[in-house]
Amino acid sequence: MTAATARLYFEHPLLVDFEAAVVEAAVVAGKPAVVLDRSAFYPEAGGQMADHGELWVGDARFEVVDVQVDDDVRVHHTLRGSALPAVGDAARGRVDKARRRVHMALHTGQHLMSRALLDEAAAPTVSARLGETSCTIDVEVPSISEADLARAEDLVNAVIDDDRPIRAFFPSPEELARLPLRRAPKVTENIRVIDVDGFDVSPCGGTHCLRTAEVGLVKITSVERTKGKMRVHFVAGKRARDELTRTHQLVGLVAERLGSPRDSVLASIDKLRAELSVERERARGLSRDLAERVAAELLAGAPASGEGVFVATLAGTVELLRAVAAALGRQAEGPWAALLAGEDESGRPLLVTRGGGSQLDCGAALKRVATLAGGRGGGRPEHAEGRLPREADVVALWTAARRGQETRGE
Repeated sequence: MTAATARLYFEHPLLVDFEAAVVEAAVVAGKPAVVLDRSAFYPEAGGQMADHGELWVGDARFEVVDVQVDDDVRVHHTLRGSALPAVGDAARGRVDKARRRVHMALHTGQHLMSRALLDEAAAPTVSARLGETSCTIDVEVPSISEADLARAEDLVNAVIDDDRPIRAFFPSPEELARLPLRRAPKVTENIRVIDVDGFDVSPCGGTHCLRTAEVGLVKITSVERTKGKMRVHFVAGKRARDELTRTHQLVGLVAERLGSPRDSVLASIDKLRAELSVERERARGLSRDLAERVAAELLAGAPASGEGVFVATLAGTVELLRAVAAALGRQAEGPWAALLAGEDESGRPLLVTRGGGSQLDCGAALKRVATLAGGRGGGRPEHAEGRLPREADVVALWTAARRGQETRGE
């Protein structure tokens, strides 16, 4: 078995070009991978994603698409494709600098935010995840106020503005015992500590900025409750800049659509909402009037079945059908039932309902009609709803359903 890989990023987090020797090459889980004697590639761990990049062996280029570390501290570099360099080959490694810088800012930002949440909201961090698109911190509190979040965010960005130095080191056991660690180490030996100028001191093996100003900005984007805890979503560094750019562009598009200046977008939206509320109430009134008129017209004519069952096709959605059924209940005298079909973008909604005194089994009636038309639906004896194909002729279907029922002697 090969020796542990010397991890260069511990001492040099900005190192992206290095030289090494291939000490192991094999296909693991169907993918080619190599172990180097030394590496600047960060393997996925501690909630931080792995570095990507490339290896060069002579003129041959190998793309590094994943990096993992095993229990023997050997760093495995997964390569794209099927080719493998040979054991003993001299290799030149190049870490994707932009990806590394994003990870450094995110991980340092997470340390700052975890400390700020503890100080400003008494919310200790239980886990953190720095994903490809989302970064989260789970804190051990059932709720957290907007005011606490705002104070924590302000504190983090004040520390960033102070441009404080950040130290990564391996303290002696005696020195470790004296450090004010925010959380206990997860390992028992070779414990690495990240000290943000005394603001936050935490054990961590990840890559971090050298000064807080390199983080640039930390922004909380959302908060959610999960499993009795609170999950804080945040962005930092380039991701924070990208998020602000997207938000700025979105506000600009909204302002353009509204025909208003950016600083008047909220007022324009409030105005539209007020107008929409008025129009919705007007539409509800029109819908009620229409339902009352349709019900009156149905009652003015003899039921299609001749036995108190009104059958009709209406140019409307299921909401109109329900409104007409309710209007029939208000206007009808004596037993009645109705089989009403509407029309929308996905077919023909169907409603079967009855008033007091009617013996029609609405669920059974709808099932018979739906079966004949190749539709679907169901319900109770007093009310049922379903959907038929757009071309369905409800009057003809009901006639056929009644004829079949009479033939069976039901």
